Order: sequence, then C-alpha cells, then structure tokens
Amino acid sequence: MGESSDSVSIDIDMIPLGGKELVVKTSKGSISVFVCGDQEKPALITYPDVALNLCFSTGFFSFCPRSGKGMCMSCFQGLFFCPDAASLLLHNFCIYHIDAPGHEFLQLGADVISSDVPLLSVDDLADQVAEVLDFFGCPFGHERTLEKKRRVLKEVFCLGVTAGAYILTLFAMKYKERVLGLILVSPICKAPSWTEWLYNKLLLNLLYFYGMCGVLKECLLQRYFSKELRCGLHGAESDIIQSCRRLLDERQSLNVMRFLQAVNERQDLTESLKRLQCKTLIFVGESSPFHAESVHMSAKMDSKSSALVEIQACGSLVTEEHPYAMLIPIELFLMGFGFYRRSPFASSSSNGSNPTSPSCHTCIAPELLSPESLGIKLKPIKTRPTS
Repeated sequence: MGESSDSVSIDIDMIPLGGKELVVKTSKGSISVFVCGDQEKPALITYPDVALNLCFSTGFFSFCPRSGKGMCMSCFQGLFFCPDAASLLLHNFCIYHIDAPGHEFLQLGADVISSDVPLLSVDDLADQVAEVLDFFGCPFGHERTLEKKRRVLKEVFCLGVTAGAYILTLFAMKYKERVLGLILVSPICKAPSWTEWLYNKLLLNLLYFYGMCGVLKECLLQRYFSKELRCGLHGAESDIIQSCRRLLDERQSLNVMRFLQAVNERQDLTESLKRLQCKTLIFVGESSPFHAESVHMSAKMDSKSSALVEIQACGSLVTEEHPYAMLIPIELFLMGFGFYRRSPFASSSSNGSNPTSPSCHTCIAPELLSPESLGIKLKPIKTRPTS
C-alpha cells in the first residue's frame, strides 16, 4: 500500500516492476529519480516530455480517491507494461527514470518550485543527468565497490520523448563517452520556429494566469496523441485520454511552465548531429506535430549509425499510443550491442543472471547495427499498428 493518504496502491500482477523513487541533490537543484531493477545491470536512462512523468510508483497501479479512478497513463508505462518489452528491457537493464524538476510523482504531486529559484536552461537539465549518474556511481550504502559501480554507469542507454529526447540528445553530445545508444521518440533538434515559439508563449501565458485549464489540456493532448485516438470511436474518449487528463490535473502548472520555457529557448543541434558518436534509433508518429523535425533530425545523422521508424496513425507519444510497434525495432537495435529478450522458457538459474556492462558483449558488434547489416531499408521504415 502507498504511504500517502491521498492514494491507494493496487498491485499489478502481470509485470513486477519494483523500484523506488529517490530525490537526488544536484548543483542545479533537487531532482526526482525512479530506480527500477538491479543496479548491477547496465543503465537505461529515461526522460519524459513536458508535463509528463513515469506515473507508476514501485510497480503499483495508483488509484486516486478524489476522482475515484485509476491513473494508469504516463510517458513510458505503456511500453514498459508490454510483457515482451519487460522481457527485453527490464531483464537487461536497470531503469533510471529522471523527471524534469517539479514533475515528480512523490505523494501524488510535487511542490511548486519557488520563484526565487533560477530558471534552468536545457544545458542545465542535461548537466543534471550527468550529476544523477555521478550520484548513482558513488557509494551510498551498497556493498559493491566504487570501481564496479562506475563501470556499470560509465556507458548508458537513453530513452527520451520529445522534450526529454532533446535533453538526452544534448547530454549525449556534451558527454560523448557516457552514452552508448539513444532511443528517441518524436524528437526535436532545431531551435523553435516562430510559429512554435509563439504557440509555446501562448501556453506559457495560460499556465501562468489560468493554470492547468481545459484549453491548455487540449493543447497538450494534441501534442501527445493522434486525432484518431483523441476523438475515439463514435466520439467517445478513450481510456488513455481520460487518464492523461487526470494526470495533467495533478501537475503543478508553474513547474510545467519552467520546463516548457527552457524547451522554448533551446538551441539548434543540427550541425552537431553528424558528430554524435552513439548509435541512435528514432521513432515518430506520422500524426505527430514534430514529425517533420524528427525526419529532419534523422536525415542529418550518420545513416550508418541511425535508423528512423515512422508509425502510422500515431501521434508523438508512441510509447503510449502504439508501444507494440516499437518492440521489434528496439530488439534489433539492442541486438547490435549483444542484448537479447529473455526466453519465457529460461531456466530458474538463468533468471538470476545479470547482464554485464554493454562494452563486455562481443557476440554481436555494435557496427552490425548499420542498415545494410540488419538487412532492412531505413528510408524510412513504416509500421502499421495492429488493430
């Protein structure tokens, strides 16, 4: 059961996520990190889009008595709750989910960040990611040695959505030696156009004067999801849209405003994409407002180390709208580093084994990730979600 008086936790039997939420103090302020899995395993860092977070806490389904309904919508929950994804991602990695400042799940909501606290830039947020890795790479009560912990977190994988994808891309550029692979969902890489800049300014004004009002929630839903999902069958809203509305109601509008303002002042990363050293897998929904920018980002990257997967009839939040369409591309991507999905018939002895540092895998070289080696055409792949 949850400790908060505002929530009741209902155990989900299908996927035992486990984990704990920690507050890490950095030079840029405190930040919430949800750690899920065995910390002896390689690290997968996740970062959500504006106004979203991981949502689930310690592997439980959160129920809000105030609304009388469950809150099962998040930025990554749809993906991680797929049994096939769990056997691939949760078996091979320890997940470090980093929330943007003030977006944490703690006690069904974060405190409002004081106006006296300086606004963080996207560079500050990327530096925070590095400090989080430094924190978990230093002794804090576990018996394993400092050298062993540093080896586990020396080379990490990153999974980000839109604004979170930008932060993790910037992190990979600033800390090249620390990132092995990027999985980006509907990413952005250019400075905002005048249209986007003015639109975000409108959202910032709505957040400041009216909070998380109905108009603002509609704008965010358009950012996340396709029109097909938002309208639903026969005009009825789908469960995921209703859950997202409830999640947005829990957000502190001034905290969301700070994150959106940082993203609205971002710099163009296009010229640096060719120099990005890590392997990159990009997903984007064809109905995403960031579709053109994601395609542009893929075109500017080295084609031998990047791949683009377009998902038809899908918005930006592919991880929630069509997570099953991500499974095979992610599996092929990780095979290039020697990671495999755990067999459902694995013996009990193998269940306890842990993957080692990615750099230790030699069965499949990372160079085999190239489109020619995978035997697929990546200009681009288009997938249709199963009905």
